[in-house]
Amino acid sequence: MTSPNSTRAAANRRRILDIALDELLRDPDASMDQIARAAGLVRRTLYGHFANREALFAALTDTAVEDVTRAFAVGAADPAAPADIALARSTLAVWQYADRYRLLVSLAQHSITDAGIRARLEPVRRNAATVIQQGLDDGLFHSPLPARALAHLHEHTLFGLMQAVNDGALPTEGAGAAAVTAVLASVGVPPERAAEVVRRVRTPDAPGAPDESG
Repeated sequence: MTSPNSTRAAANRRRILDIALDELLRDPDASMDQIARAAGLVRRTLYGHFANREALFAALTDTAVEDVTRAFAVGAADPAAPADIALARSTLAVWQYADRYRLLVSLAQHSITDAGIRARLEPVRRNAATVIQQGLDDGLFHSPLPARALAHLHEHTLFGLMQAVNDGALPTEGAGAAAVTAVLASVGVPPERAAEVVRRVRTPDAPGAPDESG
């Protein structure tokens, strides 16, 4: 059983991480002192949680991956949904976090290797491969590539679009729908069907549709 103290400590840690992310989004060069002040902590307390900026980035990345993994699983959870709808919903659900963490990924690449980030995302990749394999089996997806290769393509498509938003090449508004369209294209969904799927998953009252404000 989880003790009240450990629950409170976990909540405090998450609060610090949320504040740290907000500060880094505002100022990528924010120091540990700035983050401590924003969190209402003395510097010693912050360093008690995270030994340095690299440790803080690692913790932020781990939290991001947990959020993304959970979002993908929830988006693809409806067993009655066709694979293209499931992939679109899960991509859109992930994008809610990808949008928030897109700058974090750029920051983390300086302290966590690309290989380290990919290793953390393996559960998402496995889930994506399962959905994609179902789509290939059902004839909804058309590609000469196997499902696991397409799952890697799914991942890097999202990373590429996150960087495009960072660079100002893709407007934040509508980026979620653009991500869904790009992912569906990558697995061979015809443009007309992809447009229909995007409309369906962006409809607020559609069963299981996420709220995609972007």
